[in-house]
Amino acid sequence: MIEQFDRSSSMGHICHLQFFLLITGCEDFFKLHWISDLIYGVFVRMAARWLFLGFMLLILVGKAETRLSVASSDLQFEKLNNEVITSHRDLAADFKEMYFKQILDHFNYNSLGNGTYDQRYLITDQYWKKGYGPIFFYTGNEGDIWEFALNSGFITELAAVQGALVIFAEHRYYGKSLPFGKDSFNIPEVGLLTVEQALADYALMITELKKELGAQTCPVIVFGGSYGGMLSVYMRIRYPNIVAGALAASAPILSTAGLGDSAQFFQDVTADFQKINPACRDAVKGAFQKLNTLAQQKDYSRIQSAFSLCKTPSTPKDIHQLNGLLRNAFTMLAMLDYPYSTHFMGSMPAFPVKVACETMLNGTDLMLALRDTVGIMYNSTGQLTCYDLYSLYVECADPTGCGLGFNSNAWDYQACTEIEMCFESNNVTDMFPAMTFTEQQREQYCLKRWRVLPRPGWLKTQFWGQDLSAASNIIFSNGDLDPWANGGIRKTLSPSLIAINIPEGAHHLDLRESNPADPESVIVARKKESEIIAQWVKAARKESS
Repeated sequence: MIEQFDRSSSMGHICHLQFFLLITGCEDFFKLHWISDLIYGVFVRMAARWLFLGFMLLILVGKAETRLSVASSDLQFEKLNNEVITSHRDLAADFKEMYFKQILDHFNYNSLGNGTYDQRYLITDQYWKKGYGPIFFYTGNEGDIWEFALNSGFITELAAVQGALVIFAEHRYYGKSLPFGKDSFNIPEVGLLTVEQALADYALMITELKKELGAQTCPVIVFGGSYGGMLSVYMRIRYPNIVAGALAASAPILSTAGLGDSAQFFQDVTADFQKINPACRDAVKGAFQKLNTLAQQKDYSRIQSAFSLCKTPSTPKDIHQLNGLLRNAFTMLAMLDYPYSTHFMGSMPAFPVKVACETMLNGTDLMLALRDTVGIMYNSTGQLTCYDLYSLYVECADPTGCGLGFNSNAWDYQACTEIEMCFESNNVTDMFPAMTFTEQQREQYCLKRWRVLPRPGWLKTQFWGQDLSAASNIIFSNGDLDPWANGGIRKTLSPSLIAINIPEGAHHLDLRESNPADPESVIVARKKESEIIAQWVKAARKESS
């Protein structure tokens, strides 16, 4: 047995050496120094077979390793994606402010030719797995893009998990993205402010940046909150060849298309305060009734004193403006009812609706209590000694408020053209004074302000309204505390048109960075959103391979 083992072992060594010498070019050395030509011929044929099998094995292993590498990357992302972000993590992205040469008019070759403007965007590749990781693209809405980047930390957190490139694009006519500079809001220059032009901006920017960054095969997921969420929905509908999926947070795509009840919005604002305490709603309603009584009596000096106004009101128009200013404060308190203090669209304490109700119910005089309550919104620093009716609030074509500054001009124009918001309070289903805003009132205002007539129903025609069955890969997230929620999609429409409702969520809370004070419902929502987005990215890669 030992002898037999030794002989076979020797033959094995010869075969191995023969194979080595063949591939290293030392075949002649083998013939001269080892064995006879006959045995040599046999071994050569055997070695050739082994060599062929070896090369085939190398090829197969190479392919397997390639597949394994890709699969390993996908598994790594899936594993990371299953992590739940339950507390604040310092993932502040290192955004770079850049400008993109954007076409002024995408749809008319004659008016401005190929004229361009500088469109601002923010970008970070801090967490990007270059050339492989997805692109997370925020469809900027009605304001400075930095405001949205600094208040949408979930996108950055998700980028860290999924190895994504992050881009926040500024909407034309907002922030520093002014197509005609200081003349942008002149007529007719303002006419290029449309939803369609904005979407085309984003489509072109994505396409060109993918080329520049060597990211042609990287799937794109769009994100947006509020109007930005609407734009994310529209991007997926209009440019599915560019966008693999959309997370639309607090996107009122129905109510802004003229669908639904015009009284719904302020009814839902009222409901937020009623949930804290029905007595809170009654106190607010009672304060407005006292104000109305004094206005009917033309006791303007007492109104000025009660509300600490800088000037004494003197006309029904001034009282209307005061009612609008007061109602707007409650709108903002409800929208921004976050479980921690924030500095987004103003400075708010944690749980501002609760704080407002405590203020209303702790006062001995209802009107003074109402003044102090709206001060949470308008005088958070406590530095204002009086309220200027016409500088703190500007009435516009959006009854929920257009904000201040030139950004408010842009939103006012959009509310006069494509975005329909004929919302009204009635003092029956809500706690506010009756303030109508009909289609006729909208027409009169917009014709006088911008020399345009709205086209009711256009947004529904252009972007499908509630008939979304042909769409796919969209998440509609809404918080029950958000008065905009019922103007959006609250029920899942198909396996790929998914509604996520957040019982303790205010206006696009899920897009904000994780915080120790986050309710469990938003933690669960973000986890589900993360999983769905990871699936979209994986599917998009598979389709493009």
